[in-house]
Amino acid sequence: MQALAKILLTAGLTYSAHYGITKVYSEFCIPNGIEGFLYGMITTGSPVCTVVFNAMSHTQASYGTILLTSLTSSVASMVLGTPHVEAIEK
Repeated sequence: MQALAKILLTAGLTYSAHYGITKVYSEFCIPNGIEGFLYGMITTGSPVCTVVFNAMSHTQASYGTILLTSLTSSVASMVLGTPHVEAIEK
């Protein structure tokens, strides 16, 4: 159970970081509306927006990796009939 809690905590923290970074990028680098469209032409290439965009991209990749690894591990355990990590830890 402890391993599942760690996976859920890691996934939750990674997604929360991604969500927050995405909101920052959306609010400050490419706001809504025609003014935001024009404003975004200037800010999107700025160093700050570039760093925020890269962080957004990396957290997305990390979250996808966590999901894929967790799913693959669960399916492999079921197919191979091997015990889950929780059973090994006991």
